[in-house]
Amino acid sequence: MAKFSYTCSKCGTGHTKWAGQCDSCQSWNTLADQGPLSAGPSKTLGSKRGRSIALTDLATIEEPPPRTKAGVAELDRVLGGGLVQASALLVGGDPGIGKSTLLLQAAAKFARNGLKVIYVSGEEATAQVRMRAQRLGLTDSPLILAAETNLRDILTTLDEEKPDLVIIDSIQTMWTDHIEAAPGSVSQVRSSAHELTSYAKRKGVSVIMVGHVTKDGQIAGPRIVEHMVDTVLYFEGERNHQFRLLRAVKNRFGPADEIGVFEMTGKGLVEVKNPSALFLSERGKPTPGSAVFAGIEGTRPMLCEFQALVAPSPHGQPRRSVVGWDGQRLAMILAVLESRCGIPFTGLDVYLNVAGGMRVTEPAADLAVAAALVSAREDTPLPKDAVIFGEISLSGALRPVSQAESRLKEAQKLGFYQALAPTSKKIETIAGITLRPVTDLASLVEELFGPC
Repeated sequence: MAKFSYTCSKCGTGHTKWAGQCDSCQSWNTLADQGPLSAGPSKTLGSKRGRSIALTDLATIEEPPPRTKAGVAELDRVLGGGLVQASALLVGGDPGIGKSTLLLQAAAKFARNGLKVIYVSGEEATAQVRMRAQRLGLTDSPLILAAETNLRDILTTLDEEKPDLVIIDSIQTMWTDHIEAAPGSVSQVRSSAHELTSYAKRKGVSVIMVGHVTKDGQIAGPRIVEHMVDTVLYFEGERNHQFRLLRAVKNRFGPADEIGVFEMTGKGLVEVKNPSALFLSERGKPTPGSAVFAGIEGTRPMLCEFQALVAPSPHGQPRRSVVGWDGQRLAMILAVLESRCGIPFTGLDVYLNVAGGMRVTEPAADLAVAAALVSAREDTPLPKDAVIFGEISLSGALRPVSQAESRLKEAQKLGFYQALAPTSKKIETIAGITLRPVTDLASLVEELFGPC
C-alpha cells in the first residue's frame, strides 16, 4: 500500500512524492510534507488487539449538552445558546478585524461567570494583552494569561491548572517538537489542531482556537482542521467600517449560518441588538438604485440595503464590480433582464454594493438586486416604504422563498408598509403591511417602471 508523504493544503489529497501541482484540485505549490500526529514508532493495526467500543441505537435518548452563557447575547446566539462543554471551536477572520478583541472580551465575561479561563497568546506578550484589557476595561476579570507557542508545554500546564475554557491565539503560531517543520506549516497546524481537539474531548474542556485566513478569505492551513472542530466561526467586516459580523459556517450544537452583529468602538466591540435598524439608519430620501432587501440570516430576519450604479462605460469592456454579493449571480441577473425583459446593459458599467459591509448569500436577494439595477438604469427611485425579496429563475419566473412571514414582520416593525414578493399561498396577511404579489420579473419591471 502506498505511503502518502505529502498532502495538498487545499483539498487534503495525499501524494507519494512532491510535485508542483496537485493532481486532484490542480492547485499550484500546495503540497507540503505531512508529519505524524504524535511521537513514537508507528504500529500496524494487526499488532495489538483494540478495545471494544460502546454501541447504541437511534432510539437512545441523551440529555442535551450543558451550556454556559457568555452574557454577550450576539455571541451566545451564534454559538447556539452558549458555550458547550468539551467542544472545540475555530474562529477565523482578516488581520486586524478584531478577533483577539472579541475573544478577550468573551474570555473576561466567561471568567466573571465563574469559569476558569486561560488565554494563551502566541502572537503577543502578556504585557500587550494587559494593555488591551486596560483599554477595554477588563482588568477586574479573573482571567489567566500566558504567552507560549510550544504545544507540549501548553498541554502540560493545562493538565496542572485544569481550566474550564482555553483560548489559543492563534493556531498558526503553535508548534509541536516532534515535527520538523516551521510553525504555520500544514503539518504543524494539523498536528496542533488534532492535539488540542483531543485534549478538549479527553478532559471535558472547551477550546477556542483563532485561525488566520488567506487572501481568498478561507482559514489558512489544511481544510481537515475545519472538519476536526465542532464549530467554525468567521469574523467578517471591513476594517474601515465599524460593523462586524460573527458568522457560524459550521456548528454541531446549533444552527449554521447564524450571525451576530457587533459595532467596533473605542472601548471594544459592542453588540447590536437591532441590526436591521442599524444597517438602514443612514438611508435618506429615495434615490435611484437603492432597494431594501428583507433577508434571513440563520434564524434571524434582517433588512439591508442594496445600492446599484449604472453608468456609460468609457472602455471597450464594461466593468462589473460587486461588494457583498456573488459576482456570478449578478451576471445571471443582468442576462435575465436583457433576454426576458429587453433591458440591455451593453456598454454600461455596473456597480453593486451591500450597505454597511454586510455580505448576502441567499438567492432570495435576486429580486431586490434586479429592482436596484433597473432603478439605477432608469434613474427612477423605488418606493421608500417597500421591501423586496424573491428568487429569479433563468426563465424570468419568480420562486417563493422560505420564512416569508418573518421577513414581513421585521419589515413592518421598521416602518415599511408594502412588500414586493413572489405569490405564495403560504404567506399570511401581516397587519400594517401590504403585499404586492409578483408573478415574474417582467411584471415587476412593468409595475415599477412601466412596460419593458
